[in-house]
Amino acid sequence: MNQDIIVGDDLCWQPTEQTVAFSAHWQGRRVPCFISLHRLEHMTGQPLSDEANILLAFESVRFDIEELVAAHVEEEEFAPDGSVYL
Repeated sequence: MNQDIIVGDDLCWQPTEQTVAFSAHWQGRRVPCFISLHRLEHMTGQPLSDEANILLAFESVRFDIEELVAAHVEEEEFAPDGSVYL
């Protein structure tokens, strides 16, 4: 678990974009973040087909996602809109 980056509980499945949107908090700043369904399936090793399972899968790898977000933030790998895309 990374103490510099805290992933919020504001998960939102975006079916059109095939991503889970969430926010991370870093140095008092809110950073919008997105993880693709494909990446989440790869991280969990299972196919995900409905919102409930997708959000449960996110929770099962939350700490790994925090580490990925932290790596992007430390390297200042932000999208032009200031978001982090995984």
